[in-house]
Amino acid sequence: MGRRNMSMMRLGRCAAFLAAAAFLLPFTILLMVFDQQYNFTYNSKRVFYQESDFYKINGTLYAPAFTLTTPTSVRTQYVFENGTHEELLPRDKFLEVGARMDARRDYMRSECSRLGLDSSSNKAYAWEYLINRQYHVIWCNIFKAASTSWMYNFNLMANYSAAFLDKTKEVPLELARKKYARPTVEMIKKAQPDSITFLIVRHPLERLASAYNDKIVHAWPKSFHDKMGHRIIRKYRKHLDGKPTPTERYPVFEEFVAYVLDEARAKRTLDMHWTPYTNFCTPCKFNFDVILKFETLDEDQRFLIQMARLQDVVKPEWRNSGKGTNTLHNINHLYSRLKKSQLDGLHKLYRYDFQLFNYTIDNYYEIVKEDDESNHG
Repeated sequence: MGRRNMSMMRLGRCAAFLAAAAFLLPFTILLMVFDQQYNFTYNSKRVFYQESDFYKINGTLYAPAFTLTTPTSVRTQYVFENGTHEELLPRDKFLEVGARMDARRDYMRSECSRLGLDSSSNKAYAWEYLINRQYHVIWCNIFKAASTSWMYNFNLMANYSAAFLDKTKEVPLELARKKYARPTVEMIKKAQPDSITFLIVRHPLERLASAYNDKIVHAWPKSFHDKMGHRIIRKYRKHLDGKPTPTERYPVFEEFVAYVLDEARAKRTLDMHWTPYTNFCTPCKFNFDVILKFETLDEDQRFLIQMARLQDVVKPEWRNSGKGTNTLHNINHLYSRLKKSQLDGLHKLYRYDFQLFNYTIDNYYEIVKEDDESNHG
């Protein structure tokens, strides 16, 4: 009798164990599937910040996520030491440029707050942004600020081949927009948490001179800007007694500036090549991770490419499509033709570009003429 009871007890325990296992099995399988899916999703995300302990981004210190999922031997291979690319910045330089980016970002945010440009009363504009989800980068395209170079890069990232891009006659922006839809503000903000958002700026008056040289002086015959130039000449070219009249077939710089200032005063939409980039990108309405400047463009581009792990896709090249004399060699001559009142007008037009990105106009006042002096003397 005792043996029979023992056998029944063992049988009961086995039955209970099998019942419990049968009950728990679906949950175990689901847990394994979810864990596998989590690991797949997590590991498929791009990792941007790979400092040895922490990296500061948007004012917050983050531990590098890859240290949680990769072997120790891989952890010690930082982005600035990974591979044989000559374009990569060494570790110390990478950190130096990173600190510079932190300072620029903090300065811009401070100015945005001081000037009230980050308030809800100011509208955000997303029209000129390009979002690449494959490489997790977001760029606001400011014309005449390395836009040719980075439009080429974004087309490479959109899987156009370099051979095709180098030979095609299609406009790079039109090619890009076949791959990158015009985003909404919501699309940008949704993509930002796992992306690097950047823009490239330059001194506002240098950008204006570059746009003038490229789009007005060297406008293609019968193009939009060539026709604009003829309209400017008809309206602004004066025949003054005792003073020489310009003979150039294109508007001279003071005529062009008079046109730009009149358009701004009339609150008409300015051409995208000289629209203030504070209006163009509304940088106070988005969180920017990297702010590149022309003055340090080589290092800044290398930092961005490294940070976004793009070194196998793009190169830190400056593909300048500008025509004619280099802007820096020409700029003193151009601004020496202006009157002080015109420079005052330009300073007002681009005041936020100057303030947000820490540019000064002081040395330009040493170049221009007083209002009672001849423009062409």
